[in-house]
Amino acid sequence: MTDLERLRSVDEKVAEEILGHSRKTLQNWRLLRRGPPYLKCGRSVRYRIGDLLDWQAAGRVDPEASR
Repeated sequence: MTDLERLRSVDEKVAEEILGHSRKTLQNWRLLRRGPPYLKCGRSVRYRIGDLLDWQAAGRVDPEASR
């Protein structure tokens, strides 16, 4: 994925497909100040693809690493 593609912003519908969580969950995370970083432009909420992928990768657990 190129740097330009990682900077592309998407709406909640695409973000929920990438993360596998519902829009309601994304909205709740924003309310609780949890979840992936997002951009606010007026009433519109956008997520950068790179931020979604980085946030998802940060939660990765490797069970073999603890052995």
